[in-house]
Amino acid sequence: MTGPFLLLHPDDNVLVARATAAEGTEVALEGGMVRLTHSIPMAHKIARAAIAVGETIRKYGMPIGIATVDIAPGAHVHVHNIRSGYTASVVLQDADGRSG
Repeated sequence: MTGPFLLLHPDDNVLVARATAAEGTEVALEGGMVRLTHSIPMAHKIARAAIAVGETIRKYGMPIGIATVDIAPGAHVHVHNIRSGYTASVVLQDADGRSG
């Protein structure tokens, strides 16, 4: 990948913006060139390839969410089209020691 996007892990299905990418920016993906239909803020994600509704979103090789709609290659991947896939694996405590 070239341009303003970075692949953080080979298993990721998203790329992360190293800088704000303007609408119209062309991005080389494995499936071919795509043109961004929206500006993508720095540190936000785009789909590396098509992501189907229900598919797990992976960043740093780890699951970070689940697609709530089909996401086209190069589309912005954010809270408007994914839901959390996190499950509680630890119990968090407030400063006073109460579980929350």
